[in-house]
Amino acid sequence: MSITAFENIVNNRRSNRKFDTEIEVPDEIIKKAIELAILAPNSSNMQLWEFHWIKDKSVQEKFHPICLNQSAAKTAKHLIAFVGRRDLWKSHADWNLNLVKEAIGDREPTKREKRGIDYYGILMPLVYRRDWFGFSTLIRRVICFIKGFSNPFMRINGNRDQNVIVQKSCALAAQNFMLAIGAQGYDTCPMEGFDPILARKALGLPKGAELNMIVAVGKGTPEGIHGERKRLPYNDTVIIH
Repeated sequence: MSITAFENIVNNRRSNRKFDTEIEVPDEIIKKAIELAILAPNSSNMQLWEFHWIKDKSVQEKFHPICLNQSAAKTAKHLIAFVGRRDLWKSHADWNLNLVKEAIGDREPTKREKRGIDYYGILMPLVYRRDWFGFSTLIRRVICFIKGFSNPFMRINGNRDQNVIVQKSCALAAQNFMLAIGAQGYDTCPMEGFDPILARKALGLPKGAELNMIVAVGKGTPEGIHGERKRLPYNDTVIIH
């Protein structure tokens, strides 16, 4: 695909806040966009995300007040909740570790494969493990202090740092999804205005799951675009070193 074609997709992607209720969005469109969202870059291939496709009308109606009765939610044909699942770190680390071990089989592992075993078997538990008494966080802080005292070091201390990593990956997937929807001729509106507690309850999510955003999908209308898109000048946001 040429840069011009991609530029057109990016330029045409607008947050449309009112969809045409007479135009359906086929399930295949959503499925393809989710498949492309799954290919988004993510930290350490841990894929600590879930995509909850809300297409049942009765469930969608429950989300109208949860999304503060925004027009985008009330007129959407589909809602997709992008959810960070930091709480699934162990099963996802084990999944990656098993991939490495399956590739090795009965032979002697290469240096790269040994690093992979240590990465998912030792480092990921060190990064993501939590406990009631905070010992894991204390250990991380001590390691970061010692290792980073005189050398550059990635500083993952507590829950906040873990959550930032997970939510960044989840947001990248959401962007893939929205661009994929736009490339197929439909429109989206990412919504941050929702009640996270009620949304988690409606989706049957555990307490450890954290919603990143809810994306409404439909065929946009002219009145759904609230004016010309404005951005700060290039020189006000780009600092060249």
